[in-house]
Amino acid sequence: MSRRAVVVGAGLAGMLAAAVLADAGVEEVVVLDRDELPDGPRPRRGLPQGRHAHLLMTGGLAAMEEIVPGLALRKRLVAAGAHEISLSSGMLARTPEGWLRRWRSEGPVMLTCTRALVDWTVRAAVLEHTPVEVRRAVAVGLTGSAGRVRGVRVSGPDGEADLEADLVVDASGRGTRVVTWLAGLGVSGVRTRTVDSGLVNASRVYRVPAGAERFPLTIVQADPYVSRPGRSAMVMPIEGDRWLVSCGGTRGGEPPADPEGFLRYTLDLPDPIVGRLVSGAEPLTDVHLSRSTSNVRHYLDKAPHWPEGLVVLGDALGTFNPAYGQGMSVAAFGARVLCRELERAGRLDTPGLARRVLRGAARPVDAAWAMAVGQDVLYPGTRGGGRPGIADRAATAYTRRLTRAATGNLAAASALWDVTSMRTAPTRLFHPSAILAALAGPPLPLPAGPPLTPAERETLTGLDRTGA
Repeated sequence: MSRRAVVVGAGLAGMLAAAVLADAGVEEVVVLDRDELPDGPRPRRGLPQGRHAHLLMTGGLAAMEEIVPGLALRKRLVAAGAHEISLSSGMLARTPEGWLRRWRSEGPVMLTCTRALVDWTVRAAVLEHTPVEVRRAVAVGLTGSAGRVRGVRVSGPDGEADLEADLVVDASGRGTRVVTWLAGLGVSGVRTRTVDSGLVNASRVYRVPAGAERFPLTIVQADPYVSRPGRSAMVMPIEGDRWLVSCGGTRGGEPPADPEGFLRYTLDLPDPIVGRLVSGAEPLTDVHLSRSTSNVRHYLDKAPHWPEGLVVLGDALGTFNPAYGQGMSVAAFGARVLCRELERAGRLDTPGLARRVLRGAARPVDAAWAMAVGQDVLYPGTRGGGRPGIADRAATAYTRRLTRAATGNLAAASALWDVTSMRTAPTRLFHPSAILAALAGPPLPLPAGPPLTPAERETLTGLDRTGA
């Protein structure tokens, strides 16, 4: 096998790529990151969204365990305090079309915990099971030519130095400079598109009150169909007997950073359930804000010419509004593509390898992009989205009808779970059973409020300090 691979970025995409390369027999795998990485599950500067809600969907977790089966990531995360949440029965979800019912049938399961726990668990597992080396360094460019990348230029205390590599993987995330780096090699023609709804995230951590340990994950989704800013909130169980409460508001409806305003924001949503819950819980942190939320797509896979020896994965290829919970899974799908293409190629210097990985990794990016942008363009003040066309409006109308059917139809709900969990492609929404369910509508009446059990209703009433 080849001698050395260099991965830029020690986040989720980077460590998964490093694990794949080491497992494929690359003699030396070096991961570069500008941050001093924490020795435990703590936030770091290089993850601007790290303090906000993240959902590890079934499809993404399955991809992680497929590419490196020995890491046992699900087992590790659950042992560290992550929660397994059933999409069919384990959450309360108010959609723009009403509250979804909870069903006794088995549905896909997602994991909820802090992003810091996911990253630390993956990094620790990879370093424990593979000879991957992580170095603190700043990558400032690529070496080589327009035909082949030969390595990475690294900046350190003693100046700049070149680190040679048979393959370079850019997994540097939302702040990637790969387009600029490529231009330095003479590679041009890369198109970038940004769709920015102006979303601001605000999050705060609370101690779970006694007796509320089994209260379901609760979310009030934003409504893009009312010509007003989108506003949402979620109460998500995380490790350490805590709740992570995240609010999100698009341009003109941003959540505030002060504690009183934060609570008021949750109570002013179409249903005040999130505010009622947290009004009786003890806050453990301040309110943290983040504005790094736009959808950005670098169409590297469409470039007229692509150099051998360079792969781009994760957020460096495309980022999405974090409200849709797609980023971690898409990163895992990209690493899985790298794994499969390496198995076929056998060597890092096989002609066309980098281009094939790039095109394969772009497919899940495009699917996630379509779902995120298709909703974001509907919010007032969104920049870069353009006006929805006839096909976009038809898709929106169908999705709304299917979602409304899902409030009282198991077949419609199952289609939404499968796509939301990212275990199937969005085409699942157009399966005959889903189409028939959408046409028939909900056979059961819309729930008048959140579908709580008597015990959950008692818990909510006991916590409520708002008088709502």
